[in-house]
Amino acid sequence: MQKQMSIKVSIFEDNKARRESLSMLILSDSALELSGAFADCSHVVDDVARNNPHVVLMDIQMPKVDGIEGVKLIRQKFPEIKILMQTVFEDDDKVFDSLRNGASGYILKKASPEKIIEAIKDVYDGGAPMTPSIASKVLRFFNEIHEPQSPDDFNLSVREKEILSLLVDGLSYKMIADKCSISIFTVNAHVRKIYEKLQVHSATEAVAKAAKHKIL
Repeated sequence: MQKQMSIKVSIFEDNKARRESLSMLILSDSALELSGAFADCSHVVDDVARNNPHVVLMDIQMPKVDGIEGVKLIRQKFPEIKILMQTVFEDDDKVFDSLRNGASGYILKKASPEKIIEAIKDVYDGGAPMTPSIASKVLRFFNEIHEPQSPDDFNLSVREKEILSLLVDGLSYKMIADKCSISIFTVNAHVRKIYEKLQVHSATEAVAKAAKHKIL
């Protein structure tokens, strides 16, 4: 039986103790592989190119080059990489700025080790962990910058619209599975179909398109 590929994770965190703690957490999960840990984004393009991660765990506030600039640089050079922001406050406008610039989601620093692991796996699978307050800012932003569009549901089924709505609310795949009484595998299948119909590649893009075309 072929061994499942590990999710390679790179960490950008200026606090040494937390950086080491996160490193140990990544190493403790057999589905994850530590692919570098760095104190800031001064050499982020080279660091990412050398380590080739699937997911970047990015602190927002760092000296020299911070996480928001780091997101921009990674997104320009490596659009396929998922970026999960770490923050202290869930209503921090910097979180929204990070998402607007290409981050895939965020997690609070006070989250339990289990929640951090779950968020990494969720974002790798195409999810976008974020609380409703941040999801609302994303929707509001895209409503403001885009010309009003005629309603278009892209032939989404009732179930697909339900799952898209829960993604907009910031629920993880596991939470969606629990709420809809279906398996995570089924959630993943629905999300992939939603992405295909909307012609997007991430939950953040799906949220943006849902706002632009008034799908929900």
